[in-house]
Amino acid sequence: MARYTGASCRLCRREGEKLFLKGERCYTNKCAVARRGYAPGQHGQNRKKLSEYGIQLREKQKARRYYGVLESQFRKYFEMAVRKKGVTGVNLLQLLELRLDNVIYRLGLATSRPEARQLVRHGHFMVNGSRVDIPSYITKLGDKITVAEKSKSSPKIKSILENTSGKVIPKWLEFDADNLTGKIVALPSREDIDLPLKENLIVELYSK
Repeated sequence: MARYTGASCRLCRREGEKLFLKGERCYTNKCAVARRGYAPGQHGQNRKKLSEYGIQLREKQKARRYYGVLESQFRKYFEMAVRKKGVTGVNLLQLLELRLDNVIYRLGLATSRPEARQLVRHGHFMVNGSRVDIPSYITKLGDKITVAEKSKSSPKIKSILENTSGKVIPKWLEFDADNLTGKIVALPSREDIDLPLKENLIVELYSK
């Protein structure tokens, strides 16, 4: 399966803000955006003012990179959002939030979305009692996500839980820290999604 394999920090610098792709590193003075807050490349410090199309494109790219989604996948999510009832932009963000890798991250079972994707691919999680190793799996209201029994004693999982112990869990999720079990108790509303995204610009871009 195709995926981005370049430097994560380069993506943050291109968007001019932290996308929190490196977990704990993003909160330290090692963060590339804090050290070099301009776009990568030899002309990074001399970027011209963006056109209307450029602004819309950057917003779409930023959303893609937050969630680690390729262009073809993102387009499919947009088409799904259009077909659903409600506001298209909000529907799009809701679909992205319900991806299994994002839910794992939101539950504090990974320090970043890229780490969550890796853990899901390695089979560390179960949905409604069945092992799921597809990061893009769209969870549903009422789904129960658990850490696989063999993975509960994993040093990796224990280390993650130590690092995320104070993390605030979104209100659309419930998490049982004793049993390492999460549940989707509501669909995420726009107010629940704390990312600085202007989804209306993405809708305008795809509507051209």
